[in-house]
Amino acid sequence: MDGSDGPDGPDVPEKKKKQARVYYGPPVEQTYVEDSEDDGENGKTPSIVENGVLKKRSFIEIMYNKVHPDRNIESSSWYLFCKKVRKKDEEAAADAWEPAHWQSVCPYPFCPTYRQFARLVGLTMVVLLLWGSAFAVLGDTLAPGGDLFSLAVLTVAAHFGGWLVSLTTLPALVGMLLVGILFQNVGLYGVSGDFVEVVSVLRKIALVIILTRAGLDLDPPALRRLLCTVLKIGLIPWVIECVTVAVTMYFFFGMPWIWGFMLGSAVAAVSPAVTVSCLFRLRAKGYGTAKGIPTLIIAISGIDDAVSVAGFGIISSILFSHDSLLYQIIQGPLSVVMGLGFGVLWGILAKYVPERNDPFVVPLRVLMLFGGGLIAVLGSEAIGLGGAGPLAVVAAAFVSCYSWTQQGWEVDDNPVATAFEIFWMIFEPILFGLTGTMIKIDQLDPHTVGLVAGCLFIGFVIRIGSTIPIAYKSGLNTKEKVFVSLSLMAKATVQAALCTVPLDLMREGQAEGSGQAEGQAAGHSETRGHAELFLTTCVVSILLTAPTIAILMTLLGPRLLTKTAVDPEFPENWRRHTRPSLRDISIIDEGDEDDDDNLGKLSRRSSRRQSASIKDKDSAKYDVRSDSTTAAPVALNTTSVP
Repeated sequence: MDGSDGPDGPDVPEKKKKQARVYYGPPVEQTYVEDSEDDGENGKTPSIVENGVLKKRSFIEIMYNKVHPDRNIESSSWYLFCKKVRKKDEEAAADAWEPAHWQSVCPYPFCPTYRQFARLVGLTMVVLLLWGSAFAVLGDTLAPGGDLFSLAVLTVAAHFGGWLVSLTTLPALVGMLLVGILFQNVGLYGVSGDFVEVVSVLRKIALVIILTRAGLDLDPPALRRLLCTVLKIGLIPWVIECVTVAVTMYFFFGMPWIWGFMLGSAVAAVSPAVTVSCLFRLRAKGYGTAKGIPTLIIAISGIDDAVSVAGFGIISSILFSHDSLLYQIIQGPLSVVMGLGFGVLWGILAKYVPERNDPFVVPLRVLMLFGGGLIAVLGSEAIGLGGAGPLAVVAAAFVSCYSWTQQGWEVDDNPVATAFEIFWMIFEPILFGLTGTMIKIDQLDPHTVGLVAGCLFIGFVIRIGSTIPIAYKSGLNTKEKVFVSLSLMAKATVQAALCTVPLDLMREGQAEGSGQAEGQAAGHSETRGHAELFLTTCVVSILLTAPTIAILMTLLGPRLLTKTAVDPEFPENWRRHTRPSLRDISIIDEGDEDDDDNLGKLSRRSSRRQSASIKDKDSAKYDVRSDSTTAAPVALNTTSVP
């Protein structure tokens, strides 16, 4: 080949293509260099290869290829990062409409989809309209610098900070908490006067939402099968950690025993908000599903939260009570009886009111459950039985969920639970943003923070070490016991909801007895010190455990849990939404002893689907007790687990 045929000859273009492929890109793909050489008239190429020298891929080249698509861009790290971040958005917007030239202006995945952009614009307009309407009514408090305006800005910024942190697969609440700390320490947040009470009420509303979701996410059939294991692994380590925290705080800080046990009951609670996203990813890959480990962890979290909040309420009501000694003694059992009684009765009432076929049954049930929870929490505090309210909320939610399943609602698709997920999306940045604003870095003693971290670390180690032997005869191997014990160390929601309660109760007590301040000044100063130490300990526990446990669960889950082959058709029974839910990971087959029931459920579900692989009725039938492994519905849990 001498190349005498000229530029129109067949050999020269082929030779140029081979030269371009030497510089970059796989040999099977056409590159930008090829396109430009074929289309150019003077032979000059605006490519990154000049005079035979290969330049590194730059951001400018990437931006150029947004308008001039190049399949080699898919190998860049920036493309892969954006693709991974927007994976869920791509699945959710598969059928979305967009303008004709949207991709040329905002190419995917470097820019958001049109659906996301339009949603953001719509939400921004709604927020501005609401702010304008409220400003016309309330006036200066919603103006920049006003109390309500700073609270609104904190909420929006906390939501944005949580979204940024969630891109790293860490819990969004960590970013929300850090935003609150930042706002407080740079002077962007300040609430005074009547709005201090408003903030306190917002925390109580968030607590009602947390406990209601905990009750609704207790799967009655799974809880019945795992009852002994849940109580054994949940309550005994909870008591051990509570006692350990009380003892260490007494010897390290001289905190009174009643304060120590109140702090221990708050710190020992487990947060599903941290573990849910990690369990969701592991569940999607089939890790731990054969033994129902996600269901076990969620059930233990719900029980722990209920016991923690109830114990905290009982101890705090006794601590800040001015009643007789006899009444304080019977206050604990009375709170338990009244809380459980009100919750059970309210849950039974929610079964019959509204009527099951009412076209407005879902919103009415949501409002009834939410209103009942609010009256339980606020009313129990008004009559001096603070521990009764949280118990009533959890009991009402659980009994309601059980009653509605008997009426035909599926446990894995409860519209009331979906509504409370939406409520939590609103109140999560409010709760954690406000919690972060309670931390003033210039007032923190590094020595105190170090001792607090040491006390918490001792409690964590003892709880993890005790959970493993306590889980004996639970059907879990040693690696699975370690994973469960680590997962139960996550702290967040309950600690954020309760951390400022002692300060609020102390402030209310001072307001009622302001005339006796002269003789009780020393006592109030000591009580305030304990309340501030309580707050610091709760916040440090969140900062220590939330990101750490999330990282450990993500890294150690595939190494500690057994992977089970998952039927690709089975996820169709999950609820379809982009936000991971407790319900998504609680649809678990619990073991070999329940295979018949589980296979029956799967067969009933698969019979409602038209499968291309089933040609007639006889091929769709299978014997649950047979040894055959060819039936598709059996594929989920027939893999033996060592």
